[in-house]
Amino acid sequence: MKNSLLALILNALTATLSIAAQPVLDQATQDDIARHRTMAVAHENAAKCLEAGKGDEVCEKQLQIECTGLAIGRFCGMKHVH
Repeated sequence: MKNSLLALILNALTATLSIAAQPVLDQATQDDIARHRTMAVAHENAAKCLEAGKGDEVCEKQLQIECTGLAIGRFCGMKHVH
């Protein structure tokens, strides 16, 4: 019983400390994180587009539209070999 209680207290303390240890991010970093997440969604949509059997040209055009204003270049901040 004592071991269970001790383990529970240690788990609670660890969780509290890990939450408190989270860095405070400035607005520019938070904006960058949001852009990366939006780009990730756009790339996932492009992958789904290709899986649906649509052509590379169609899916790339969709990717470009979804990434407008997010990244530099035609490929939404990512380049890779096809």
